[in-house]
Amino acid sequence: MIRRREFIAGLGGAAAAWPLAARAQRSMPTVGYLYLGGSRETTAHYEAAFLQGLSDAGLVQGRNVAVEYRFAEGPAQMPKLAADLIRRRVSVIVTPNSIAAAHAVKAATATIPIVFGTSGDPVEAGLVSSFNRPGENVTGFVNMTVDTEAKRLGILRELLPRAMRIAVLVNPNRTYTEITVKEVAAAAASIGCEVDVVRAAIISAVEAAFATFAQARPDALLVTPSPTYESHRAQMVTLATINRLPAMYSYRGFTDVGGLMSYGPRVAEQYRQVGLYAGRILKGEKPGGLPIVRQTKFEFVVNLQTARAFGITVPPTLLALADEIIE
Repeated sequence: MIRRREFIAGLGGAAAAWPLAARAQRSMPTVGYLYLGGSRETTAHYEAAFLQGLSDAGLVQGRNVAVEYRFAEGPAQMPKLAADLIRRRVSVIVTPNSIAAAHAVKAATATIPIVFGTSGDPVEAGLVSSFNRPGENVTGFVNMTVDTEAKRLGILRELLPRAMRIAVLVNPNRTYTEITVKEVAAAAASIGCEVDVVRAAIISAVEAAFATFAQARPDALLVTPSPTYESHRAQMVTLATINRLPAMYSYRGFTDVGGLMSYGPRVAEQYRQVGLYAGRILKGEKPGGLPIVRQTKFEFVVNLQTARAFGITVPPTLLALADEIIE
């Protein structure tokens, strides 16, 4: 039996420890993580890259930094989620995949540092004043995928030289959608083919688009960048396979799950860099003094298993260009 005096003494020791634990928890900085168009389950690989970036700055989740995750189904939810993170007094907010999310956070706070990841020009979008000295409380990473649609279309046409009608899937909610549409139209005109632009913002609209493709029978499909598409990549690749529709994608995540081809930036590096900048800011650097980082590494991936299943022979010239061939 524990004596009453010993019990009280033990309780007193534990009680004394509680304030220390609470103070330690309060002293741990918190990163707000605001993601558009996915879920924690479908973006776990990118979360790992983000945490690696924090680790590169000397911060480990649960040890000396905490992360508050918020996922928005669409742009309309972002102001509310941004406000929630601000109420929780996070130390920095990252928007690793959306310039629209960064705008929502910037509109809500002029003091909390913001680190974004985006595929378009943040200066043109009015998010920062310049690449070298973004100023204010915002900095981030740019992979510039909006400048690569002509390249993707050209590769697709080289694989399928008889393809005259190409469907183009775009997300109308993305900031740079109309720029992308113009780029694709100009590229198609230069190589003598027609493009049918189909807008789909959510996965049910994507499914409806593929139902349309089954009737219209385009020769090929170009899938433009979108967090929503990337989060549902396995479902989209399955739909393309069922409809026997050769497709070019923006990220290698699609080819990893059976997509035919992809050309685009190494997206994991974007998330790692966002994590690294967040860590550097937590260590005392000012976001306005951290220059915008531009993506310099792009990769072309070909899935030969899928090509064989489609009865497509990949030309040696394309195989020679590929950074990776999935056998």
